[in-house]
Amino acid sequence: MPPADAPAPDVRPAGLPRADVPSRADAGSTRRPRTGPVPTTTGGTSRVVAGPTTATGPTRTVTTYTVGRFSGPVRPAVVSTTSRERFAERARARRALARRQVLLIAAGVLVAGGLGWLLLLSPVLALDPAEVEVTGAGTVVAVDQVLGVVAEHHGTPLPRLDTVRLRDEVLEVPGVREARVVREWPQGLAVQLVSREPVAAVPEEAPPAGGATGFALLDQEGVQVGRADAAPEGLPVVDVPVGDARTLTAVLHVLEQLPPDLLAQVAGVSARTQDTVSMQLRDGTKVEWGSADETPLKVAVLAALRAAPTAAGATVFDVSAPRMPITR
Repeated sequence: MPPADAPAPDVRPAGLPRADVPSRADAGSTRRPRTGPVPTTTGGTSRVVAGPTTATGPTRTVTTYTVGRFSGPVRPAVVSTTSRERFAERARARRALARRQVLLIAAGVLVAGGLGWLLLLSPVLALDPAEVEVTGAGTVVAVDQVLGVVAEHHGTPLPRLDTVRLRDEVLEVPGVREARVVREWPQGLAVQLVSREPVAAVPEEAPPAGGATGFALLDQEGVQVGRADAAPEGLPVVDVPVGDARTLTAVLHVLEQLPPDLLAQVAGVSARTQDTVSMQLRDGTKVEWGSADETPLKVAVLAALRAAPTAAGATVFDVSAPRMPITR
C-alpha cells in the first residue's frame, strides 16, 4: 500500500504530455479514448467513428472524434426491374385492348351499314309482282285488279313495304270483304282475300234506261257485289219492301246462318217486317221462319219435322216458335 503523501497516479492516456500540477478534478474527468473505429447507427444510417484526435492546452486536454458515413448495405429501389417489366407489359396489353375495341367498333359499323343497305336499299329483297299469290277471290273479285294494286309497289324492298297501307288499297277493290297481306321472302307476297259472295238476288227498283228489270246481287252484309239480268241459279230471290233496310238485314241474317245444304234448297225469301220472314223451298214447301232469333234451334226443329213420318205430305212448316212448331 503506498504512503499517504505519495503523488496520485497519472491516469491520462499514454502518449499525452504530463502536466506539472494536474488537478484531481481533471484526473477524475479524464476518460480513456477508444482506440478503434466505433460504428454507430442513427435513423437507419450506418456511421463509424474514426480514431481520436487530441489537442493539448495549458490546463486540460480535449479529445475529438471524426465521424464518417458507413458504406453498408443499400436499400433497394422502390420499383424493381421485374415490376417495371410487368408495368410495361400491362401498358402494352391496355393499348392492344384499345386497338381491338376500335377495330370491333369499326367492323360493327361496317356490318350494320351493309345490312341496312341490303335490307332497305338493295334490289335483293325488292318486290316482284310475278311472285305475288292471290287466294280467296271467289266469284266476284277480279284478281287482275288486285294484282294491279300490288304492282304499284314493284321494286320496293319487302322490309320497307307498308303492308297495312297495301291491305287498305286491296280492300278498295270491288267484291273484297277482308284482306290479309303476308310477306313471302325474298321477293314475294301472299294476298289472302275474303270475297263478298252474293247470298241473295234482290229485284231492282227500276230498270236501267232502255234495259230490262234485273237483280242486284247482295252479300250477307247487304252490300251489292254484282248485277244480273236474271236470278242466278242456286241464289234465293229476296222480296222485301223497297227501302226497308231493317227487314232486308233480318232476311240476310237468316240466310247467313243457314247450313249450306238447307240454303241450297231455298228458292226465295220474303218478309213484310223483320219478324215475318218466310222461305219458299225448291220442292214447293213453305217455311214460316219468323225473326232471325234462335236460328240454329229452328234449323234443328225443321230438320226433325221434315224427317218425321207424321209430317209426310205437309207443305207448310211453321217454326217461328221453335218450341211449339206447327205443320199443315
